[in-house]
Amino acid sequence: MYNAFRDLCERLLRIPGDPEPPPGDEATTRIFRAAPNYYKYLVCLWGITTAASLFPQFVISLVLIVVLARSDVSWPLLLIGLILLLLVIHVLVALFQLAVVRLKFEKRWYIVTDRSLRVREGVTTVQEMTVNFANIQNISVSQGPLQRILGIFDLRVDTAGGGGAATAHGQNISQNLHTAWFRGIENAEQVRQLIQDRLRHLKDSGLGDHEERHHASVRTSPDLLAALRSVHAEAKLLRSVLSGSSR
Repeated sequence: MYNAFRDLCERLLRIPGDPEPPPGDEATTRIFRAAPNYYKYLVCLWGITTAASLFPQFVISLVLIVVLARSDVSWPLLLIGLILLLLVIHVLVALFQLAVVRLKFEKRWYIVTDRSLRVREGVTTVQEMTVNFANIQNISVSQGPLQRILGIFDLRVDTAGGGGAATAHGQNISQNLHTAWFRGIENAEQVRQLIQDRLRHLKDSGLGDHEERHHASVRTSPDLLAALRSVHAEAKLLRSVLSGSSR
């Protein structure tokens, strides 16, 4: 039944297929997925929110049914049936949301090449973010109490301004423009080490930020320094000549 639901959602919502690797050598492409325990984590969150919303409705409905059953209303069965129908609808909506949770878990992708990474998530709104390694400023790992129980982590990649491009259905969006999340992964340290190693290799090979390399080459160019010294010497000579002629 779930497979039929998934196929229906993919057709109706036009969910794109597997994402393409980001810029870089395809031979270095590594694909990571959220851990199975991340689905359990999402189910726990769904259970908490569902219980918080349905429990008051059950209590209120039960009180109404008891009151109607003891009242002198000539048609209490109709009202009781309506209340039960509303409860059934709420339960069906909750089960639908659970199926969507499973679909969101399956449609989460983390792809890393030797030059960049790409994160895709979402079902109703598909969000995709591509980050160039040259723009990465910080990589951190976090873990909440429930995540510690399940053995999963969130890896956060922060970029400089303009370091990431986030899209939703092909359109640019402003949400999380400078932060990419690898949510619910088991091997966060391995992924962080991989990104750091490839970032270090990128800088060592001279393929980092072009503007930075340009400034560095300007600062260390011997020809430029010699030309500046020559101009400085000529300026001093010209000033001395002008000072002598004025006297």
